[in-house]
Amino acid sequence: MQISNTAQKITPFLWFDGKVEEAVHFYTSVFKDSKIVSINRLGPNMMTATFRLNGMEFMALDGGPHYKFSPATSFFVKCTTQEEVDYLWEKLGEGGKTSRCGWLDDKFGVTWQIIPNALGELMYTGNPVKSKNVMAAKMKMEKIIIKDLQ
Repeated sequence: MQISNTAQKITPFLWFDGKVEEAVHFYTSVFKDSKIVSINRLGPNMMTATFRLNGMEFMALDGGPHYKFSPATSFFVKCTTQEEVDYLWEKLGEGGKTSRCGWLDDKFGVTWQIIPNALGELMYTGNPVKSKNVMAAKMKMEKIIIKDLQ
């Protein structure tokens, strides 16, 4: 496995069961500033890959059926606009399953939190009544809708 020379000290390492190549191509097509850095094959199959999403490095392994993803580990994606939330929710949610409060599992079983920056800005104003109302609105949502939080 090739390890790149990035300044990033900690790199998420994802274990897939037979779909590592599909996953790597999918993720790099969804996120801006993304690319496949390296691919290592064992015969015709991709065994490992290093790739970047929004400039953050990830590594992936086709490790077989021994381990599964769980929501206990998720990727929190900060979104600046509703359009970005909508885009990522649609792309990452396709073929997966959505949950409450901006959480979804993609078609590979990886859990994502698609969260607009506005959520934190609206919740943590120091006004407990407003915070409670924003939290109540969020709890009723799957995909976070900024205007409904306001």
